[in-house]
Amino acid sequence: MTSGQPLLSSSDPLSVPHPNPPSRISSLDCLCPRASFSSSNSQNNLFDPNNCDDIISVDDTSFVDINLDSFSPSTSKVYSAESHSFQQFPFECSPRQRKRLVSWGGSMELQQRSTSFNSSGASFKVQDKSSKSQRIRPKSRQFDNNLSHDENPRLIYIDDPRKTNDKYDFTGNEIRTSKYTILNFLPKNLFIQFHRIAYLYFLAIAALNQLPPLAVFGRTVSLFPLLFVLCVTAIKDGYEDWRRHRSDRNENNREALVLQFGKFQGKKWKKIRVGEVVKICADETIPCDVVLLATSDPNGIAYIQTMNLDGESNLKTRYARQETISMVCEGGTISGVIRCEQPNRNIYEFTANMEFEGHKFPLSQSNIILRGCQLKNTEWVVGVVVYAGQETKAMMNSAMSPSKRSRLETYMNRETLWLSVFLFIMCLVVAIGMGLWLERHKDQLDTLPYYRKTYFTDGKIGKPYKFYGIPMETFFSFLSSVIVFQIMIPISLYITMELVRLGQSYFMIGDKYMYCPNSNSRFQCRSLNINEDLGQIRYVFSDKTGTLTENKMEFRRASVYGKSYGSSMFTADSAEDTDIKVEQTAAPVGRRRWKLKSEIGVDSELLALLHKDLDGDEWSAAHEFFLTLAACNTVIPILTQSQSSSCTESEADEDVEAIDYQGESPDEQALVSAASAYGYTLFERTSGHIVIDVNGEKLRLDVLGLHEFDSVRKRMSVVIRFPNDAVKVLVKGADTSILSILKKDPTGNDHIRHATQTHLKEYSSEGLRTLVVAARDLSNAELEEWQCMYEDASTSLTDRPIKLRQTAALIECDLNLLGATGIEDKLQEGVPEAIESLRQADIKIIINGTSEEECRILLSDAMAKYGIKSSNCRNWNLKWKKTAEIDYVEIPDDTKLSTMPKVHAGKEEGTLSTPLALIIDGNSLVYILEKDLESELFDLATSCRVVLCCRVAPLQKAGIVDLIKSRTDDMTLAIGDGANDVSMIQMADVGIGICGQEGRQAVMASDFAMGQFRFLKRLLLVHGHWNYQRVGYLVLYNFYRNAVFVLMLFWYILCTDFSTTSALTDWSSVFYSVIYTSVPTIVVGILDKDLSDKTLLQFPKLYGAGHRHESYNMYLFWITMIDTLWQSLVLFYVPLLTFGGSSIDIWSMGSLWTIAVVILVNMHLAMDIHRWLLLTHSAVWGSIIITYACMVILDSIPVFPNYGTIYHLAKSPAYWISILLIIVLALLPRFIFKVIHQTFWPSDIQISREAEILRKRPNNFGSRPYQEFGHTVKIYRIFSSND
Repeated sequence: MTSGQPLLSSSDPLSVPHPNPPSRISSLDCLCPRASFSSSNSQNNLFDPNNCDDIISVDDTSFVDINLDSFSPSTSKVYSAESHSFQQFPFECSPRQRKRLVSWGGSMELQQRSTSFNSSGASFKVQDKSSKSQRIRPKSRQFDNNLSHDENPRLIYIDDPRKTNDKYDFTGNEIRTSKYTILNFLPKNLFIQFHRIAYLYFLAIAALNQLPPLAVFGRTVSLFPLLFVLCVTAIKDGYEDWRRHRSDRNENNREALVLQFGKFQGKKWKKIRVGEVVKICADETIPCDVVLLATSDPNGIAYIQTMNLDGESNLKTRYARQETISMVCEGGTISGVIRCEQPNRNIYEFTANMEFEGHKFPLSQSNIILRGCQLKNTEWVVGVVVYAGQETKAMMNSAMSPSKRSRLETYMNRETLWLSVFLFIMCLVVAIGMGLWLERHKDQLDTLPYYRKTYFTDGKIGKPYKFYGIPMETFFSFLSSVIVFQIMIPISLYITMELVRLGQSYFMIGDKYMYCPNSNSRFQCRSLNINEDLGQIRYVFSDKTGTLTENKMEFRRASVYGKSYGSSMFTADSAEDTDIKVEQTAAPVGRRRWKLKSEIGVDSELLALLHKDLDGDEWSAAHEFFLTLAACNTVIPILTQSQSSSCTESEADEDVEAIDYQGESPDEQALVSAASAYGYTLFERTSGHIVIDVNGEKLRLDVLGLHEFDSVRKRMSVVIRFPNDAVKVLVKGADTSILSILKKDPTGNDHIRHATQTHLKEYSSEGLRTLVVAARDLSNAELEEWQCMYEDASTSLTDRPIKLRQTAALIECDLNLLGATGIEDKLQEGVPEAIESLRQADIKIIINGTSEEECRILLSDAMAKYGIKSSNCRNWNLKWKKTAEIDYVEIPDDTKLSTMPKVHAGKEEGTLSTPLALIIDGNSLVYILEKDLESELFDLATSCRVVLCCRVAPLQKAGIVDLIKSRTDDMTLAIGDGANDVSMIQMADVGIGICGQEGRQAVMASDFAMGQFRFLKRLLLVHGHWNYQRVGYLVLYNFYRNAVFVLMLFWYILCTDFSTTSALTDWSSVFYSVIYTSVPTIVVGILDKDLSDKTLLQFPKLYGAGHRHESYNMYLFWITMIDTLWQSLVLFYVPLLTFGGSSIDIWSMGSLWTIAVVILVNMHLAMDIHRWLLLTHSAVWGSIIITYACMVILDSIPVFPNYGTIYHLAKSPAYWISILLIIVLALLPRFIFKVIHQTFWPSDIQISREAEILRKRPNNFGSRPYQEFGHTVKIYRIFSSND
């Protein structure tokens, strides 16, 4: 292989010829007749469907061993890459040999990172059960034609944009992220706003008020509330869209170098077209999706930073094809045709072919640089535009995450429906009363005001009054009542909740205790709709790596050839006195040494073994072991030459090469760094080879192919050619993936394998992450067979990942075990304390993504701490049995958990007679989720104290969340840091992303984001509790505030013969909920605290108030409505009785009712405030002052009918006495109820508040601890239960 050809991966495959290549053979003929591949997506059929009806695709993670003895001797083998194990399938089978192999929706075929590109689009959906059993037929060894017959490929003519765009009419490179234009802003914005049903309700009310028979209020005044809300929202939306327009304009007008008339000239981004050749210089942003043709590096390597795309700050490599590099560098005509897939949002895959000078070669994700990325450490690159503008992958991923709705807001809609029923009943009472009154006085209508047929003005006949008849007048009375009582449905509540949530988010973001200095990140509120849901979480689904752990890997242990190393590690500073000088740097190469960026501990015994001049099996295994660690990866070595300052005199003139590694996986970086510390330093990577310094000797290895790690195979392999023309495949991966494809020892005495498995358990018991390393030699025939398959798979435009997995299975078999590694990934600071506090808060934590051994360690810790005992569970355990035809486990459909331990009746919720723990892996989930056993799993999981899920795929994580979410009303929260957690985060009611080492895909798909898991404790127990308590009270208070005002008007209408007239001015009715009473509600909703953060953190059980819905429930709603009814009666009748028989006019009474209701609702609010601040005092008492000021202004306008009323009322002592009586009588029942309830049936919140008050009174605390409150026992219970 030439050194200039691209590095190969599962996404960048390339067939490399042998030094003595065979003649070109067709795809079919070059394949071994004994092998075939099975794909769940196969279209070519080798089976007769009548012969094998029930052959089902095996799930990618299931372990299946087919009994070959039941097959005929002529049976051929099928190697499937879609399983961890080496599977064998018959080409022919009789009906009795049919086997049913199940897979869960094919979810395991998704690559681990493929979930991130769905973060902004569709929500997760569990596959329809009807797709469980899909009939397939094995596929021919010859892959499908490279071009899809179902989808037309996208043809790009290089440097010929006219031909490219004239034929296919691709979009330009101009982008638009804005929603509106000047012409469509008003209609489109109004259309979006009126998606809220409440807005349509108030629009209908305003429209009714414009009709002459129904004009209760002034026509202009009736439109004010709705217009105010619409205008405020429109201004906010308009400002946000203006900023988007400005950003789009700046982006579109940037310039890039485009090849025009034989030279590169500047051109605005928005004018770039598909097919044009562009040149990007160092540190510039990529203007569109570009396939690389050449770079400043002779080997075609380019380094890019994708932070703007996926948030990852580490550099990534992209490669230009050697064929196009020579074309560009030689200055020849740039031409060719690219056939690529249609635009899609998958930023981790790109499938295409390039035809150049009669040759066809594949293009993949490693050959394309995407819009928004930045070019780093590379002087320039030249490429051809394949996707532009809105069709770029960045723009197709720019949609927001699925919106979520607060659970409390859903409950609020239920109560709003009840208020609508009350409104209908009141309007119906008024309408019926009006009809009865008209029927009773129908003979007097000619003489009654407003009903006589003719008006007389100054003795002259005036304008006749149009009387519609009793039925129509009754109907008009009903509609008029709807207009008068319209604020029974509080329109201001929507605006108030948004402002309150905004204020709450401000304080959450500014919380210094949730600031992460390591990542320099503050808490982020990415969704303002679900703040209060944080106070009701019952289940937390957490990823492990990077979420609970630091995701900073350190190499600790190694098992090589059945022997464990690393129990005593040394660094350069601590090993000076040892017999063998152990340094963090590798052995010198000539006059050059390698110095790693960070210290790496090494084992002296293992280091001595590597330096021995031996050819034994142990040395050979150790040599290949570290060679695999150095070669089987995609990391980038970055060199910095510096003069050594710590060398001995003989080495004073040595040049020390400081080397660092950039990689997409922290695991890979740790393994490559460890290999360097032991003398195997990867220091050069080109497009077709790597160079490793092996204990002072330079070893150049040609890379023939690289199958990258994916969530299906759970392993990675590289095919390399050594200088002596020997070809090896080096593999590393999960233990469950590698151990199943090892070469079988015919003697059955494989002590190395057994020793390695023992070491794996030992490393896992120490909390280390484990990988298994293996290798094998490839014969020329195997290499040729693999190359042919590899080329066909890598140039396929359809199902390329599946075909590459099938190709990998050809060489990833019969491996020789080399050893295993143990990498330490420490728990983040405060994680154990946070989990313990959440557990005390009765929050169940389900951990996804850990290994089986780590599960056992976590479980043993939980069993020791919480008293969970092991049990055989014979009477209720699931019965597993093997079928006669296939070695896999099956759960019988008749298995039930009816006899498993249940929750004791009458005891605390969640208390079990026998504490249980559950460990479940992805393989088990495949069968459980496919065999309709979800309800059984739900019953079992919810009955356990500890639930750990290991080896689960990304979509299985989301499936577990959906399993709980769909079968209970409890709130769920998912927290993760990687792209594989996106589906889980979007499925849960609340999604939280961790700003960790795996990029920002999880953050971009989340509702909230934070730096470390330990902040979840404060987020839920403190801010979640506060937000839930505030918003719950806010909703109830708004219902009360509007209902008491409406009921006061209702009593007045009943006393005025159902006339639907009002004693209040139109402006007073409008200002009541907009100005007079809105500010205190907002301030209290943002600042009020029922308990301090110290108390909430000290006693996590207080979080249970959210689980019990103590701040908002139907009971509180009905109590509030009864209290509202009483207060409205007092509010109406006290002034009526006080001024009965006096000469006071109706407008004066309306003025008194207005000020009385404002003072009443503010005093009601003041009774419930827990934390008084200067701003709270200003809001509550200031609103009363503002109300008086507004009334003075309104009563000072001569054209208004209430002109001067406030001045006459203020002089009357009865005015002030009636207001005082209203306040006392209206609030007295509420005060008595609160005193009795808190004395005899106090809640934990109330008890804790009393404890806080007592702690602030040290003098009284010692003498009379709790007797005066009567809660001695319960307060002691709270304190003692958390000590």
